Amino acid sequence: MRDVPLAIALKLAQTLFFALMYASIKLAGDVPIGEVVFFRGFFALVPLFVWTFFTVGPIEAIKTQRPAYHVVRGVVGVAAMFTNFTALSLLPLATVTAFGFIQPIFAVMLAALFLREHVGPYRWAAVLAGFAGVMMMIVPHGGLASLLSLNLPKGVGYALTFSFLSAVVVVWIRQMSTTERCEAIVFYFMSACAVAGAIIMIWDHTPLTLSAGFWLVMCGLFGGTGQLLMTYSYRFGEPSLLAPFDYASMIWAMILGWFVFAEMPAPMVLAGAGVVIAAGMLIAWREHRLRVEIPLEPLT
Repeated sequence: MRDVPLAIALKLAQTLFFALMYASIKLAGDVPIGEVVFFRGFFALVPLFVWTFFTVGPIEAIKTQRPAYHVVRGVVGVAAMFTNFTALSLLPLATVTAFGFIQPIFAVMLAALFLREHVGPYRWAAVLAGFAGVMMMIVPHGGLASLLSLNLPKGVGYALTFSFLSAVVVVWIRQMSTTERCEAIVFYFMSACAVAGAIIMIWDHTPLTLSAGFWLVMCGLFGGTGQLLMTYSYRFGEPSLLAPFDYASMIWAMILGWFVFAEMPAPMVLAGAGVVIAAGMLIAWREHRLRVEIPLEPLT
């Protein structure tokens, strides 16, 4: 069933909810990352089960034919979430969002290497342009010298690692989606996050204030709702059609960053993000022309 206006509306709503999730994490203050991951995973299950209660049913949502695949997705996905939230604690909200746009570029490279997909000159050109944009974004954080010496500031290193790991998950999910329901993929991933966060909290946790606890709960609710919106946007529209609307998250990030946290990324980061966005849109356009469907699912 195709409903393009509805698909676009759901996609735009998803970008807003993920931006609100990021803002909630920052508003929670100085909280160990393990606690953040626990709340993000555990409370994201609430909107998932509320939704499935009225649709496919909670039992159907947890059925799986490939449990081992969920384990791999969970391990890589949890690692990606830790690196993403660590980057968020070290960099402005809009800067972290900008580095996240590199994920589709990594996904094209991984699909070519491991799925043996044919990648033509247009998409390879987009990959090269995307990496040029990355170089521009790194300039305020030590420039090319820091990249070549592998001495990037921690925030940038974590952000780049997140983009790469999330691209690995995208390629992996494409293998899973032939047998697994979207609800099951979300359920097992959120459960893995909650379990991993709870284990780490045994060694690294801090008593939460009422305000911090509130914002961490909201982080999970916003994130879970965002993932549902994303899942159903792909039900009503092609991923290659919807991919450009992911970049609306930069607008929300800049608005929230400026008005809530009084922070803005460096001008060179914004310029580099523009190049990366243009490269990503070229990839999305080319895939739409070739009718190649690559679901670019945000991890967070």
